[in-house]
Amino acid sequence: MAKLRIFLADDHAVVREGLKSLINSQPGMEVIGEAADGRTACVRAADLRPDVVVMDVSMPDLNGIDATRELHGAAPGVKVLALTVHEDRMFMHQVLAAGASGYVLKRAAAEDLVHAIQVVARGEMYLDPIVAASLVKQIARKPRDGAAPTVEDLSDREAEVLQCIAHGHSNKEIATRLGISVKTVETYKARAMEKLGLQSRAALVRYAVGRGWL
Repeated sequence: MAKLRIFLADDHAVVREGLKSLINSQPGMEVIGEAADGRTACVRAADLRPDVVVMDVSMPDLNGIDATRELHGAAPGVKVLALTVHEDRMFMHQVLAAGASGYVLKRAAAEDLVHAIQVVARGEMYLDPIVAASLVKQIARKPRDGAAPTVEDLSDREAEVLQCIAHGHSNKEIATRLGISVKTVETYKARAMEKLGLQSRAALVRYAVGRGWL
């Protein structure tokens, strides 16, 4: 029986080595390639056509969400399993909308990651239980007095990050301006966009125009 062919995309070499060791130790899996940034991941995975790409959400050059979208267009048969530290549902929504078939947290147990790869390879959907539970709670929770969320629901830093994004600044530029990490910027962005019900940068710009930010 042929082994599942896995491609790893993560900007941390130590993480890639750990994942490679774990996956190659499984009797039915093998790592056939890896990349340290989203752009390289798209090119190499489109060429190698693995069964599953384990894709970090936060990477340089091209983040995992955009890389997933590009890879899905170039090689739709390649399954993507997002692997991330982000527990915010917005990240999950974005990467699944981009074409990923699964979402698993980096703090998941090794056997859970192996199971997630197997599930995604079968053509099924996998959601990390922690994020899935959070999503269920959100669905079960009634809207606050039926009122639509507004910018007043955001923290000062969330609003500041969204204003910077609306003005066209990249995550890296925002991180430099605010003295925080790129991953922290992504977290603030995800939380703010989820609170406001915004699904894309275009929707954010429209919101910003309405607020007089631009």
